[in-house]
Amino acid sequence: MRVETVADDAAFREFVALPGRLWPSNLAVPLLESTIRSWYRGTSAHPEPVRLVVVRDDAGSVVGRSTVHTDARLDEKFGVTSQLFGATDFASADAADALFAHLDESARSAGKQQLLGPVSLLPNQSAGVITSGFDERGFVDSAWNSAWVPGVYEAAGFSRTQQAQTWSVDVGSVTTTAPTRDEFAAAGIRLEYGDRSKTDTLIPELLVVLNDAFEQLPYYTRITPAEMTAATDGLSFLLDEKLLLLARDDESGEAVAFILVLPDISPFVQKTRGRLTALRQLELLLTRGRYRREAILIIQGVEPDRQGRGILTLLSRQLQVNLAEGGYRRLRTTTVGLENAGSARQFSRFGGRPLHGSTLYRRPASSTSSTSSTSSTETPIDRDEGIA
Repeated sequence: MRVETVADDAAFREFVALPGRLWPSNLAVPLLESTIRSWYRGTSAHPEPVRLVVVRDDAGSVVGRSTVHTDARLDEKFGVTSQLFGATDFASADAADALFAHLDESARSAGKQQLLGPVSLLPNQSAGVITSGFDERGFVDSAWNSAWVPGVYEAAGFSRTQQAQTWSVDVGSVTTTAPTRDEFAAAGIRLEYGDRSKTDTLIPELLVVLNDAFEQLPYYTRITPAEMTAATDGLSFLLDEKLLLLARDDESGEAVAFILVLPDISPFVQKTRGRLTALRQLELLLTRGRYRREAILIIQGVEPDRQGRGILTLLSRQLQVNLAEGGYRRLRTTTVGLENAGSARQFSRFGGRPLHGSTLYRRPASSTSSTSSTSSTETPIDRDEGIA
């Protein structure tokens, strides 16, 4: 086995194609090729370089892949320096061992204390290895892998951290009524919906609430405007306006909470193998009505000084009503940390159930001393603070 940096278009194509050779096409949902290409070309919003690597066997076939990257913001937040890796797939334990050895070497060269991943490119973006729910398909920006994969990490000395779950809610399984005007007024808020024509001004407002809401969590790194723009690229194209719910303060008009849900286009991404060319985007535009039967809750947040007042519950009730009226049958959610009981209740109260278990993995880098390895266990990353 040998590990090579992706340095030409042929190797890039092999990097992109590997998951399609390893995982069932009806379960795994590939990363968008455009996202991977932005890493390869250095045009992504990530503030530090992202290196793509592939693992080749003796015959020259690609049997593993990963990104190799860092983030100073995360290092500062954790108080321990991390060699990050993501978009990680491998065909066998031998391929994984070769990859992990390369990550160790990269960590040693960069003076990093631990390996942490898979994160693409940060824990609060797309992250994790699934540890349960292997017979349930993934969805856009979620992990999917075979049942043997967690054992490979753990046999290689990695430990679980930031364990979480995705959730699935069958719309209408619990009778739900929309909040009344009096209920919104009692909470000091008014309800507003998304507007495709105003996403350019709405996104910065959501970013403020998002960063404020999650700043208190140890794993979270503040999202920059450039990262938010990249993450919401095409939002106006996909947006079902009744699934972007915004709570504004009755007096100031400032945004204090929101829920963002998008139609689940995962089957289309699977069909195109993540290659959303201009022609494919036109096809999606013409057929997007087919993908309004299931939806994905991307993110929700409440300003810290408004948390615990039932605002998110009001928005969640309205969301369930809107989903039912829109003909949606199922809602999936991105990962919610096991310790984040408040967010989990927003799904369990409507009959939701855990879909996938997930975890990140960490391992002290081989270059660190036993003292630094021991001290790193006292940092927030090892307290299983959940992904929200």
